[in-house]
Amino acid sequence: MKEKIINSAEIKALVKAKKTISLTLASIELLIYFGFIWLIAYEKEFITKKILGNINLGIVIGIGVILLSWILTGIYVIWVNRIYDERMTAIKKKLEEGEI
Repeated sequence: MKEKIINSAEIKALVKAKKTISLTLASIELLIYFGFIWLIAYEKEFITKKILGNINLGIVIGIGVILLSWILTGIYVIWVNRIYDERMTAIKKKLEEGEI
C-alpha cells in the first residue's frame, strides 16, 4: 500500500510542485539576502548615501529585505493553504475510497 501511494502520479506531481515552489522562493530569498550583504561589503559609498535626514540607503534596503522575506513567506503559506492542502485532501479522499 505504501509503495502504491508513493508511486502514484498525483503524489509525485504534488511533491514536484512543492519542491519547485520551495526552491524557487528560497533561491529568491538567498539572492536578495546575499545581494544586500554584497552591497554592504563592496558598495559602501552607494549604501551610505543619505536619503532623508540621518536615514541612509542601507537602512531602507535592509527594511526592504525584511519585508520581501515576509512577502515570500506569505506567498508560500498562501500556496500551501490554497493548492497543496486541497490536492492533499483530494489524494487522501481517493485513498480512503480505494482509488489509489
